[in-house]
Amino acid sequence: MPRIAIVIPALNEEEVIGRTVAAIPREVHCDVIVVDNGSTDRTAEEALKAGARVVSQPERGYGRAMLRGTESLPADCEIVVQMDADLSDDPGEIMQLLEPILAGDYDLVLGSRLLGRREKNSMTPAQVFGSKLASLMIRLIYGVRYTDMGPFRAIKRSALRSLEMSEETYGWSIEMQTKAASRGLRVTEIAVTWRNRAAGASKVAGTVSGSVRAGARILWTILKVWRQEHRARSAPRPAG
Repeated sequence: MPRIAIVIPALNEEEVIGRTVAAIPREVHCDVIVVDNGSTDRTAEEALKAGARVVSQPERGYGRAMLRGTESLPADCEIVVQMDADLSDDPGEIMQLLEPILAGDYDLVLGSRLLGRREKNSMTPAQVFGSKLASLMIRLIYGVRYTDMGPFRAIKRSALRSLEMSEETYGWSIEMQTKAASRGLRVTEIAVTWRNRAAGASKVAGTVSGSVRAGARILWTILKVWRQEHRARSAPRPAG
């Protein structure tokens, strides 16, 4: 079994982070890395108590937390799982994400909330619309079909390195999917369960302003990546 690491960005999740870490199935032999993204509560302490390794990224931003987490991966880690801290994702489905990669068929496996079972009110209409709009844009540009831009996913570490991720805020997941489409990674989606968060309010979808900012960032990220990838392809190659 390849060495697996699970990266969980967390901001003020002391009520639930311990349960999230404890819910990871024991058969998934992995390192659990909780990235404390500037919490003002006991998130770090609760994560440590549950058995996770905690690293700090005091400058807030989802992408910044993920970048910090990937910088902290064990040297021999081969597969990275990304998931939320609030039990919206079902940790019991981690093996379903891993299986297509372990079989050697795919580089990136995306958990699709829209293909799976969603609890009532677990996604706002704005979230559903945003995922469908982003998916349509990527399909029109690259011809690659996605159904969702959810946070629950697994990726080969070598593939993650090849994507040269740089997004620091809400656009991390969409940057990954856009670059994966542009660079020809082997990608599949599987249906996953999406639940109402176990405690507190979403940092993004819980407010109208947060949803608007996230939606704008997603669309901006798709266009930014498209420009970067287009320029890279158009750049003259060195002679010889």
